[in-house]
Amino acid sequence: MVSSTAIIIGAVLAFFFLGVKIVRPTHRGLIERLGKYNKFANPGFHWIIPFIDKMYIVNITEQMVDAQPQEIITNDNLNASVDAQVYFRVVEAEESVKSSQYNVNNYKLQIVNLARTTLRNIIGTLTLKSANSERGKINAELHNTLRNETASWGIIIVRTELKEIDPPRDVQETMNKVVKAENEKIAAIDYATAAETVADGVKRAKIKEAEGYKRAKVLHAEGEAEAIMLVNEAADKYFTGNAQLLKKLETLEASLKTNAKIVIPAGTELVNIIGDMAGVLPVHFRKEKEGNGESKNFQLTGNAE
Repeated sequence: MVSSTAIIIGAVLAFFFLGVKIVRPTHRGLIERLGKYNKFANPGFHWIIPFIDKMYIVNITEQMVDAQPQEIITNDNLNASVDAQVYFRVVEAEESVKSSQYNVNNYKLQIVNLARTTLRNIIGTLTLKSANSERGKINAELHNTLRNETASWGIIIVRTELKEIDPPRDVQETMNKVVKAENEKIAAIDYATAAETVADGVKRAKIKEAEGYKRAKVLHAEGEAEAIMLVNEAADKYFTGNAQLLKKLETLEASLKTNAKIVIPAGTELVNIIGDMAGVLPVHFRKEKEGNGESKNFQLTGNAE
């Protein structure tokens, strides 16, 4: 038979182990004695009196609750399925942990209900299009409302995330068609603008090319006119009054090149300048006498190289 001493020792050990409590670093504990708050339990080993004391463990890490999808009527009388997530944590200080247990019955459930109600109030004042385009504004308003309403719960609302704002399927299809049409319109305008820009560039290039061609013609004509003017000025300067003499010299030069014989009247000015003509060598003179013995003409013979 088991001795009474062993029974007593077993009972004491069982009583001791029933009172052992371990608090992890991610949690904090509230110890109540006979239904009344007794003390705060930090991470580590704790022993409470079994059946008299009771410990409540509270998670102080960041947590997330889903506000669950709900149908909300927007300001333009369209139904939208709205879902959001709320991230929060219980402050690790003793008073905050106590508040999370004593100031609110179930803070997770309360946060979900409060978030759903707040979303209905916010989105109900917006059209479906503005609600989709102003998600940041909705998140900010939801966060501020939850933070103010839960200030006495010992928790911090870290952030809120609006997951979706989905209209009914038929409305979504219509909206998609509208968006597609708008995008096609913008693309057509962009294409037309680009084509107009290209055409304008080609037009400007042709104008520049025509202007350049015109300018080249003008410059060419001006050059020819200037050359003619210079020639005329030279002719006026060096051959004024000697046009006939110039013609005779040209004829003389052509004849000498072909070894022709030319009879030059006596006393003409050509006799004085023939010697200066280039390429005429040698020059021989002979007299031709008439019956009365007078010399009338000279005959010039020469070779032109």
